Amino acid sequence: MAKFQIVKYGDQILRSKTKPVEKITKEIKQLAEDMIETMYAFYGAGLAAPQIGIPLKICVIDVMPDGKRNPVVLINPVIVSGENKINMEEGCLSFPGIYENVPRFDKITVQYLGLNEQIKTLEAKGFLAKAVQHETDHLNGKLFIDYLQPWKRKLVEKEIKRRKKGGDW
Repeated sequence: MAKFQIVKYGDQILRSKTKPVEKITKEIKQLAEDMIETMYAFYGAGLAAPQIGIPLKICVIDVMPDGKRNPVVLINPVIVSGENKINMEEGCLSFPGIYENVPRFDKITVQYLGLNEQIKTLEAKGFLAKAVQHETDHLNGKLFIDYLQPWKRKLVEKEIKRRKKGGDW
């Protein structure tokens, strides 16, 4: 069962920069656990704190390698390198039902703080690399539609307006 509702496109928090997590507290650990539960409840591969209305630099990701749950909690993540840009289809829990091709690195290295208060490094490829980039963007107020050509972005925004008017947003 989801602990939070997902903030949808149009809410200003999705464009806001987040604050770094200063200390790993029991509240932060609970937040991470609740975010993971919410991500699974909405069938997502990732979830960033701004998507649930919390302006903190924390995100959770699980691309379910081998079909098994294997969530990763990234606190204060920083992508330190990326290589081999490719276009990949992407969606977002804050944009339900909307999918577009977005250029992302196919391989990245990200450093982050783990729940054990240790600095960690993750080298990611493919879907996991895409998910890390997508969620890290959320922590910096950037959305996947920002990568689209202006004409394509206008089409997406027009579709969202249509859905809002029809009560589907």
